[in-house]
Amino acid sequence: MSDVMHEKVEKALETIRPYLIADGGDVQLIKVTQEGIVEVKLTGACSDCPMSQMTLRAGVERALIREVPGIRRVEAVN
Repeated sequence: MSDVMHEKVEKALETIRPYLIADGGDVQLIKVTQEGIVEVKLTGACSDCPMSQMTLRAGVERALIREVPGIRRVEAVN
């Protein structure tokens, strides 16, 4: 997607990043596809946490869909 969309997603991630960092983790934006799919990499404690899929769906995905029009889904990549 466009650089503008990439910047909007990055800005939205900044709003939730402090919560992840507080638990010893973080999220890195990999890419945003034309279809509105955001690929992220969970790092730190988030990378092997058994709750990471819940964090991804209930936290990261919900925030991005709410903040950035056109985002449909968030997927974790390695």
